[in-house]
Parts: sequence; C-alpha cells; structure tokens
Amino acid sequence: MEICSYNVNGIRAAMNKNLVKWIEQNPFDVFCFQEIKAEESQIDVAAFEALGYHHYWYPAQKKGYSGTGILCKKKPDKVVYGNGISSHDFEGRVLRIDYGDVSIFSIYYPSGTSGDERQAFKMVFLDELFDYLKELQKTRKQLIVCGDYNICHKAIDIHDPVGNKNSSGFLPEERAWMDKFFGSGYVDTFRHFHPEPNNYSWWSYRANARANNKGWRIDYISVTENLSAKLKEAAIFPDAMHSDHCPVYVSIDI
Repeated sequence: MEICSYNVNGIRAAMNKNLVKWIEQNPFDVFCFQEIKAEESQIDVAAFEALGYHHYWYPAQKKGYSGTGILCKKKPDKVVYGNGISSHDFEGRVLRIDYGDVSIFSIYYPSGTSGDERQAFKMVFLDELFDYLKELQKTRKQLIVCGDYNICHKAIDIHDPVGNKNSSGFLPEERAWMDKFFGSGYVDTFRHFHPEPNNYSWWSYRANARANNKGWRIDYISVTENLSAKLKEAAIFPDAMHSDHCPVYVSIDI
C-alpha cells in the first residue's frame, strides 16, 4: 500500500494549482489531507471520483479553517470522524479509516505560531492525542499516523535550529513530546530510511525560503513498531508545488 500525507493549505487552492493532475500522475492508494479549509459541498469531488477514489471529509465547524480529508482507492471497512475529544473534533483535526487490523489517520496538529493561547491549546492537544492513541491501541494495535504534526523533532529537521530554538514548532517541550511519542512505540518512517540532512516538508512563503531550501520537516507518517518490518520505502516530494507544504510518502506491505 502506498500512502501519501499532504497539508494542502486549502484543498480548493491546491486543486487550482493542478493537484488533481499530480494525483493522476502519482496514483497512490491513500491520500491523507490536512488543512482542507472547506466543506465537502465546496470541493469538486467528482475530479477525485473520476480517478477512482473514495473520499471522506472532516471539516472544522469554523468555515475556511483547519479540517482533514482522505482519498482511498479501496473502500475502508470503517470510517471514523473525530476522536471524541470535543476541542479536536470542533476543528476537524482527526480522521481515520480502517482496513482489517490497520487504522490509518489523517491528523492536523495545531500550530502555536499565533500566540500563547494557541500554543497552550497545542500542548493540551498533544497530551490528549497521546492518551487517545494509547487507549486505542488496546483494541487497534496497528496504527499509521499521517499528518502535519507542526513540530520539528530534531535539529536535523530544521534549517536553522539555533535561530529557531524559541520558535513554536521547535520548542523544547514540543520536541520532548515527540521524544515521548516515538519512545512509546512509533517509527518515524522517513528517518527509518533517510538519515541524511536537508530534507524538509514546509517552507515559509517569505524570503524565498523554498528556493533556498530553508525549511522545516513537520509532516510525518509514523507507524507502530509492529509495522516497521513491513515498511518498503519512504520519501518527501519537494517538487510538488500545490501548497507551502509538500507531500510525504510511505510504501508499506499490509
């Protein structure tokens, strides 16, 4: 199974930048979208249906904000909208599909860049999500957690670790949460295959950051360790230009 995770920064804007054509050229089995910023009625879903995809959308209650979506070639056994935590669900941040014993998530983790209030929300979200996933693993042991985590885990994951040491997305407490998350039994699929530096998934629109590859790796596909032996490859596609993020990818034998 080939899985792609992509913060599209507005699904309609991305489609206007030839996202559908890119998917046609890269017909992966599952696409997990974050920050769709639209309701299903506002999306040209027929374009995805024409490529043979089932589609599921979980918009935020606030219009034009946040939200997640999933495209998949094979119809899931089950689709779960939200995780039962009201603050997460109000913003459409967690969407899940199940195939047999495997659950695939599209999760849009909050950003804390707008100020202290949202940073505090982000830290609460992280702890609540950790506990939710831990509880879920009692019954769903094989998890694939795709999404925009909005955190660079290590210095190798950010172009300027010294200059950004006090920036949301690279704060010590955020990185400590990533340590806890991966230490609890998850594999960072990209780093599993690619230990080399200068691989990023998001670039600021300012100061020609993308052309100069001054980026951050904040988009991940993580899998529970019981799936690590089934991993085939992982990649980042920086040449896909539909968003300020780019797609991240994993191939896994499930």
